[in-house]
Order: sequence, then C-alpha cells, then structure tokens
Amino acid sequence: MVILPYWQARHPDHYRCCEMGFEACFLAGLKKLDEYTEPHRPQKILYASLYADVKPSFIVDISAQFERRMNALLSYTSQYGATEEGAALFPDEGEIRGRLGAIARFYGNQIGVKYGEPFVVKEAIQIDDIVAMPVRSI
Repeated sequence: MVILPYWQARHPDHYRCCEMGFEACFLAGLKKLDEYTEPHRPQKILYASLYADVKPSFIVDISAQFERRMNALLSYTSQYGATEEGAALFPDEGEIRGRLGAIARFYGNQIGVKYGEPFVVKEAIQIDDIVAMPVRSI
C-alpha cells in the first residue's frame, strides 16, 4: 500500500509528489527496469485528502494516534517552528494544533469518533455484505 498526497493541491510539491509517487508505483512493476530486483506494484494507492476540499472515500479513526501524528508533523520545525523568517507564512504551533485538531474532529464526527483522517481512492470499493458495512444511515 502507498499513501500519496491528493492529486490537486495548493502547493506544487504536494501534487508533484503525487505524480512522481504514482509513476514510481507503475515503474516498480516493470520487469526490464532493474535486472537485480523483482518487479512489484502496490496493491492499493490511497490519497491523503486532509487538506483537499473533497468528499473522502473513507475515514480512518485516528483517535489513538492523534497526539503522535501531531508530534510528527510539528517535528518539521522549518514549517511549523517558531522562526522569524517563517512568521509571516506559518501560524504558530498553538494555532496549527488548533486548526489540525478541528479538521480531525470534523472528520471524526462523521464516523462517530474523536479524530478521523480522510482518504480518497480512485477505484470503486467492492462490498460483499451490505448489512456488515460499518456505517449507519439513520
């Protein structure tokens, strides 16, 4: 499984990463690309859609991992740290925590948990037993 950024994004690094990641997944499955490595393609490609304004294909409960996720994100001090050069571009850590927490709470609320992470897949998802689907309509 590979998780890539959603294919439409404000920042060029994000959508280019998506393009390059998808191409790498395809190229990794070619037999003649590398004679020393067995070809392999991931079974699934998921797109992280947290920052995209799109309807997710599914939402994962991240309540147990939320603080760990926040600490990992905030370890990128060049983007989230308190620096003079980034002060005009990036909010401070408290504001970032508040914003990301609100987004995760929004998606968590949609599936009845504290924090959720949305993902998109391009393919249709097969459901073998509609009664066992983990959703409740009413």
